[in-house]
Amino acid sequence: MAHQSARYGWKRWDGLARSGGTATSGPPLGHAQKIRGDSTPSPSRSRDTDSSTDAGLLIERAIVLLLFAGLVVGVLMVLRPFATALLFGAVLAIATWPLRAALSRRGFGHGSIAALMLLGAALLVGLPVVLAAPHLAIGLTEGAARLEASLSALAAAPPDWIARLPLFGDRLARGWSDLASAGGDLRAALGPYAGWIRDSALAVAQALAESVLQFVLGLIVAAMFWANGDALAAMLRDVMRRLGGETAAEALEAASASLRSVAYGVVGTACIQGVLMGVGAAIAGVPAPVLLGFVVMLLALSQIGAVLIPLAWGGAAWWLFRQGAGGWGVFMLLWGLVLVSASDNLIRPLLIKRGVAMPLSLVILGVFGGFLSFGFLGLFIGPALLAVAFTLLQAWRAQASRPDA
Repeated sequence: MAHQSARYGWKRWDGLARSGGTATSGPPLGHAQKIRGDSTPSPSRSRDTDSSTDAGLLIERAIVLLLFAGLVVGVLMVLRPFATALLFGAVLAIATWPLRAALSRRGFGHGSIAALMLLGAALLVGLPVVLAAPHLAIGLTEGAARLEASLSALAAAPPDWIARLPLFGDRLARGWSDLASAGGDLRAALGPYAGWIRDSALAVAQALAESVLQFVLGLIVAAMFWANGDALAAMLRDVMRRLGGETAAEALEAASASLRSVAYGVVGTACIQGVLMGVGAAIAGVPAPVLLGFVVMLLALSQIGAVLIPLAWGGAAWWLFRQGAGGWGVFMLLWGLVLVSASDNLIRPLLIKRGVAMPLSLVILGVFGGFLSFGFLGLFIGPALLAVAFTLLQAWRAQASRPDA
């Protein structure tokens, strides 16, 4: 009887609980949980499980990032010896991309375009060197003979004003006396400096050999870009859009335009300087004006050798003075100082500014700051970095000025 009463009470309590009512009798709530079983985890246990899951995900992501960083470092170490060639080839390909596009519109295949442009670049650089090499050798031989003749006619004692020069007066006076005592023998005059001359010649030869190697590798890299440039450009645009949207794609285009403009500026300035040197030498009556102009163009293209450009027009002026043409010598000095050497600082930024949508002051800072920081390659790196930064800044300003921003 008691058992039936308990079962009746339980049924009555369970029915009221399902119908939303309130049970007045039945087992207590704790007893019901014990009977049915505790199927809901406690909040503390749930928090522990979430914390362990988050910690595991964090460790996995850290491991993936470390592996990816190691991969990037390894790739950079593999490509480091070819950094100059890769950048030079990329700049050359970007600078000549309009020509490639024109050939492509005329029906040439990508392989044919790459072969034609590679052959053209090799001829454009190699043919003038081959043609000028004999004349350059003859000019060096004649210059050495004239230098020996000048040394043989040198006075035994230097002028008094040379010894009175500050800082270097005594050294110049001793050097004058040594050259005069050699009696026109160039080897005897340069004997005390034989070690320095030998080391300098070896350093110049090593640098020249490395430059030739990097130039050849750069042409090969440029040919690869000419052949597969469309796929590479599409891949870069897709990567930049995935990373930063349209703003990043615009920054990539700005960097490309900057590299192309710098290439035009460097090559155009070097050609203008070479032409000005040749014209000035021809007007003044200096021998081999075309060869002088070509040498100045090569020195201007190298950028590092640009400091030697004054030796070209200074040597021409010195020759004119030695010939008794003092007026033409002064003309050559002024022409070389103002139109040949100083024009570099004005023409190059103006040519670069034509293809870069940023202020001229930033272009000048990018060119000279990049050159001082990274050397010759900084001429391209500096303006490209400033162009990307300027594009991102303009995009951020445009986004901040929108009403819905």
